[in-house]
Amino acid sequence: MLTFERIWGERQDHVAVEIDTLIIAGWAGRDAAAIEHHIEELEAIGVPRPSAVPLFYRVSAGLLSQAGQLQMLGPDSSGEIEPVVLSLADGLWVTIGSDHTDRKAEAAGVALSKQLCAKALARTLWRYDEVAPHWDSLILRAWAVIDGQRRLYQEGAVAALRSPADLMQRYGNTATLPSGSLMFGGTLGAIGGIRSASRFEMELEDPVLGRKIQHAYDIAVLPVIA
Repeated sequence: MLTFERIWGERQDHVAVEIDTLIIAGWAGRDAAAIEHHIEELEAIGVPRPSAVPLFYRVSAGLLSQAGQLQMLGPDSSGEIEPVVLSLADGLWVTIGSDHTDRKAEAAGVALSKQLCAKALARTLWRYDEVAPHWDSLILRAWAVIDGQRRLYQEGAVAALRSPADLMQRYGNTATLPSGSLMFGGTLGAIGGIRSASRFEMELEDPVLGRKIQHAYDIAVLPVIA
């Protein structure tokens, strides 16, 4: 069960939510050159090219986590910030998450690698209808603590990614998602290349309405025993 603070208009409330369907949209950029850059980024660490773009990966909903620490097997995983759309009984809501991925396993199979790691999720929701008119103005940022140094890891407008409306239409041929479904909406290229970190911090900024969603988590590396 996940818990959220929902903010819309001048109102807010708290809800407990059970998610039964988790979808991760991969290769979800709008710009072909940007997609190619991300594909090359992953090829550099041994990940094969996708068969099509975008792709929709079904992953266990039990992997979703709002914890402040995620445990990962071995040192070869890394986070990536994504906009997230969540469907509840009263409509669509927006937050951010990190599609934390085992990069070593990703070289063997992208779908497999996505199933191996918990997916971090923030605790704040905005009503999608409130941000949809200025969706392309929203800004994603992520920082990674690498070798003790906090570094800007990703930054850019969500305009670089396909809109939620586009992704939902491509996934289910509909303008929404079934209640209880959650979709990760793609990511931006990593500044300086994909690499592991001991901590991952992320935020979604709405410069039009003057607010932010923020979340962070530490990565605890578990030993790999042969």
